Amino acid sequence: MITLTDEQIQKKYMMQHAIQDVENILEDYRNDSIVQAVRTVLPVDDGSSMLYMPCISKASKTSIIKTVSIFPVNKNLPTTQGNILVTDLADGQHKATMDASYLTRLRTGAMTAIATDKLARKDASVLGVIGTGNMAFEQVLGVVEVRRIERIVLFNRTVEKAHDFAERLKAFGVEAEFEVVEDVSEAVASADIINCATQSAEPVFDGEDLTAGVHVNGVGSFKPSMREMDNETIAKAHQIYVDDLEAIQEEAGELMHAVESGIIAWEDIQGSLVDIFDGGFLRGDDAEITLYKCVGAGYFDLAVAGGVMRMFAE
Repeated sequence: MITLTDEQIQKKYMMQHAIQDVENILEDYRNDSIVQAVRTVLPVDDGSSMLYMPCISKASKTSIIKTVSIFPVNKNLPTTQGNILVTDLADGQHKATMDASYLTRLRTGAMTAIATDKLARKDASVLGVIGTGNMAFEQVLGVVEVRRIERIVLFNRTVEKAHDFAERLKAFGVEAEFEVVEDVSEAVASADIINCATQSAEPVFDGEDLTAGVHVNGVGSFKPSMREMDNETIAKAHQIYVDDLEAIQEEAGELMHAVESGIIAWEDIQGSLVDIFDGGFLRGDDAEITLYKCVGAGYFDLAVAGGVMRMFAE
């Protein structure tokens, strides 16, 4: 059995690889080749969480189980840490164990890229980023992979972290004008695309500030108790797409709350990534507000784990 660290994976496996592998797994899902269980989230006493995500691909004869720890109280360690165990279903051998923190961020960014490509205006050039934690970095990389972003407006409750985030993106090679704002409404009102990646229990921006034609990616909240987007944002959305509808109905706090409040019905959600990944452009006109909500599912982790296995076997 091989062991792969985040650092080893990051040197070889990039956003463009993850996008292709996610699209491939969506094709497998469409062909009923995926068997999975809904993610199990177990609370820890200090407000932290443990997540467990198993999945099998009958097409590739591969199984994974991902374990993720989310510890917001960490000071000297990452908030999110993960590991994926890969098993060969031909003989039951455990083939690899790999760090999953980077891969979780990367596959989520790849999923955002697919949704953004189908929904954001073709001429979208300003990206607003709300929350500049680790998850947000690959979200930006996903968007710049599919749109020509000229300006990135950053908001974080701790302003210094937003400045550090901008420097990291510059060092990575992201070419855009960067602006750090201290009022979240500035980031929202100026954006053509909004990436929201927080673990907030309360909405972190006001839907009244959304402008016509904006596309919103909400990827931070993953429990019923979390709501980083408000009801106004959801009510304004002309089209709503999600990563996985079954998982969303169990875990997406803001959408669950909107349904319970009568703002929308589950039937108002137009579809999931499997419905749109290989189709055409979905936006009806440049004035529509579109929304993509993601909580994650095991087959997306299987997609990138499988891609890493193939790459390191070469």
